[in-house]
Amino acid sequence: MITIELARRLLAGGLVWEPSPGDRFVVPDRGMDDEVFVVSQMTVEVHDRPEGRLIGFNGTTEWALDSLALTDVLWLPWEGRLREELGDRFGGLYPDGDDWVVTVLPALKTLGPKGVAGEGHIATEHRHPDAECAYALAVLEVLDF
Repeated sequence: MITIELARRLLAGGLVWEPSPGDRFVVPDRGMDDEVFVVSQMTVEVHDRPEGRLIGFNGTTEWALDSLALTDVLWLPWEGRLREELGDRFGGLYPDGDDWVVTVLPALKTLGPKGVAGEGHIATEHRHPDAECAYALAVLEVLDF
């Protein structure tokens, strides 16, 4: 799972969240950073209201929380969503010792004739012990952040 720090960097870099079932998020800076929530049809739902999108907590008895604005939570994107964000720039994922490495291909506009990267335009690699964190680092490159 990606770190809160990387999730914040992705948000600042412009990664947009359209909540869907299975998405993970945290409620940061309220003493609950270690509590990961999951959007589901039963307990945590997204509600579109005139005042904005809300994350609704249904049937919560542990603490008094009915809903939060979407802007008050921090999305922790999962591997598949991060790979989607890379699109045709995704070159691959492979293990290397204790790390996972995500390869990012050069942008199509930098490719020369016959699809071969021009001089100075080579694939880059992003490594981390957690595969999702390696993906997040690669997405940050693609977002130009």
